[in-house]
Amino acid sequence: MLYSLARLVLAPLLRLIYLPVIRGRGNVPRRGPVVLASNHLSFIDSIVIALLAPRPVHFLAKDEYFTGTGVKGALTRLFFTAFGCIPVDRRAHRSAQVSLGTAEQVLTSGRAFGIYPEGTRSLDGRLYRGRTGVAWLALATGAPVVPVALTGTERLQPVGRCLPRYHRITVEFGTPLHCTQSRPEMRPAQARRAVTDRIVQAIGDLSGQEYAQVYGRTPEAGPE
Repeated sequence: MLYSLARLVLAPLLRLIYLPVIRGRGNVPRRGPVVLASNHLSFIDSIVIALLAPRPVHFLAKDEYFTGTGVKGALTRLFFTAFGCIPVDRRAHRSAQVSLGTAEQVLTSGRAFGIYPEGTRSLDGRLYRGRTGVAWLALATGAPVVPVALTGTERLQPVGRCLPRYHRITVEFGTPLHCTQSRPEMRPAQARRAVTDRIVQAIGDLSGQEYAQVYGRTPEAGPE
């Protein structure tokens, strides 16, 4: 309910103030499970996608954002709830599996789930090697994957900056990818790597970013 209200009120405001360029909204299925796999340039990326996608999109967020106390804790909890974020304990043993299990539940309930295959924000604007969780979700649930390219969000809210500033952004939703393990002789890990590489390539084709064949490193400053 709160997320629907935020989309109703804030999405038009975002469009009015920032005049974002949005392409390919028709590529996002309006019903059923779907994974939106995006490049990641800024903390604000999840908010941009949550507000400008043609349907509600849910992201995972650290459970610390939902358990704070006092006024600050309440405001933080309200903020992340308003943008459709789902708490997950990333400090738990096998936290990656816990996160994937939560994401799978979102998809099996017929909702849209947003994920950043790079795993963290790019510090230099390049597109980094994808981690295979996105492929695991696609193969396990059969959900189509829509590649998403964000441009300009790193200037809208640079790493380390708490509040956004004015900068025009572009959001492009690509053609859905239907991922299957098409080669039976491939081991599951090989299949996940092949599907992940295909998804990241589709993101790069949209964003035009230079591809770095290594994993990205976690920013040392700013919210994540």
